[in-house]
Amino acid sequence: MPLNSPSNPSIRSLIDSCKTVGHLYQFHAHVIHKGFEQDHFIVSHLLTRSASVSYALSIFDCVFTPSTFLYNILIKIYSHKSKFHDTLSLFIRMKRSEHAWPDKYTYPSLIRSCSNECRLKEGEIVQGSAIRCGVSDDIYVGSSLVDFYGKCKEMLSARKVFDEMTERNVVSWTAMVVGYANVGDLDNARRMFVQMPVRNLTTWNAMVDGLVKAGDLLSARKLFDEMPERDVVSFTVMIDGYAKVGDMASARALFEKSPERDIFAWSALISGYAQNGQPNEAVKIFLEMESLNVKPDEYIMASLMSACSQVGSLDLAKWVDCYLCQSSIDIGQTRIIAALIDMNAKCGNMERAKRLFEEMPKRDIISYCSMIQGLSIHGRAEEAVELFNRMLNEGLVPDEAAFTVILTACSQGGLVEEGRHFFETMRNEYSMVPSLDHYACMVDLLSRSGELKAAFELLNSMPVEPHASAWGALLGACKLYGEVELGEVVAKRLFELEPKNSGSYVLLSSIYAAADQWQDFAIVRDKMQERGCRKIPGRSWISHYR
Repeated sequence: MPLNSPSNPSIRSLIDSCKTVGHLYQFHAHVIHKGFEQDHFIVSHLLTRSASVSYALSIFDCVFTPSTFLYNILIKIYSHKSKFHDTLSLFIRMKRSEHAWPDKYTYPSLIRSCSNECRLKEGEIVQGSAIRCGVSDDIYVGSSLVDFYGKCKEMLSARKVFDEMTERNVVSWTAMVVGYANVGDLDNARRMFVQMPVRNLTTWNAMVDGLVKAGDLLSARKLFDEMPERDVVSFTVMIDGYAKVGDMASARALFEKSPERDIFAWSALISGYAQNGQPNEAVKIFLEMESLNVKPDEYIMASLMSACSQVGSLDLAKWVDCYLCQSSIDIGQTRIIAALIDMNAKCGNMERAKRLFEEMPKRDIISYCSMIQGLSIHGRAEEAVELFNRMLNEGLVPDEAAFTVILTACSQGGLVEEGRHFFETMRNEYSMVPSLDHYACMVDLLSRSGELKAAFELLNSMPVEPHASAWGALLGACKLYGEVELGEVVAKRLFELEPKNSGSYVLLSSIYAAADQWQDFAIVRDKMQERGCRKIPGRSWISHYR
């Protein structure tokens, strides 16, 4: 179609017919050839159709005297692409221009750019500029400012702007509800929600999300059921909320009821199963999703790899690894590499895990801990210790989780002196107060190695009450090493902590049986029946020492 003049009514339809970047480039070349590259109408349509920020800027920079309208289009493009510094620089350039000046359409995009990165100081400066330009009373500028201060968790400022607005719409009301919910002020969030003259779906979702994040699932579900309409966001918020508290039955029920499912809904369910110790279900849901041609993102793949790590299947890990490499997901992302290392290490493919680990441009605590755990699980405790020392030599500072990992490795490998060394290093060199998990690891290590009195003394020296599993580990060791007297003391403590737990009764009776103290054996069994305890298989610290 010929391009004869910039006023040609077919220009817009011609631009809209550009379905590919190549078509747009051809049209742009035609515009330049015809000498219409200074026409603001044509340029505005080229800008809005631009596939990249750099291309849009190249078009804009060719205009000799860009108008306010063109500046606003480019500022909007920058704000949507989260290019804060470029957006601010363009705004400054606009203010210095002789042919353009900010108006009420400039500031919402500029404020959004500040909101995207919570740039409080810069946002306050922009607000001052809006006041000087006389546009601060505009409903869209005001709503943008309320949203900005809410995202920056400055609710006093958000409320001040809101109260000073001469006109409010559902966007400004919703911004206040979201802001209060995000800072955990549910009382004010509810108050604003109730006072709203009109509520839209976004408002309902924001209120439900606030209740979910506060852990009030009952109120969240009540409000969810009262919603006049729901979308996939409504369902996903509730699915994620149930998953986070471990109620996967309710999460799955809502997932099945959802009229549509996007990538976030699938992700919420898969990650929920993975995080709640149901890895097989996570894998099943992933396969169902894949059969429907829904392409996973990096978050779903990270959850899937976490599930595979729990299953421990080498074949499944290889399949996931291969699937990921053939997908369009960037496996160079730190999150993905860390998950790949963790999965391969825990599933026994240590060579693949090591290769990924060594190829990392920069190794962090998480990647080191994944490798150390993998080595520990597969009986290579000495190598785990060497790797931990290498981590320290590289200047990385271990956190509490890292010490739990290495102490567990020492426990599983029976490395008593190394375990003692790391326990003391944690306390003396890094000034950390050992947690219950750290003490439990040391008790387990000492118990496995036959140093039962040392384990007992360590338990008694703890600044807080040891949990039952630590005492249970010691009782299991007493059975293994035939320590009747100490076993009685430990069992008595366990009877106080968990009077209904059959495990401690079973272990003590086994200790008596091994020592041919059948009268004591009968007394323990009678006491077990009196307290209504039944022998339940699967207690980890019992089978651990059988």
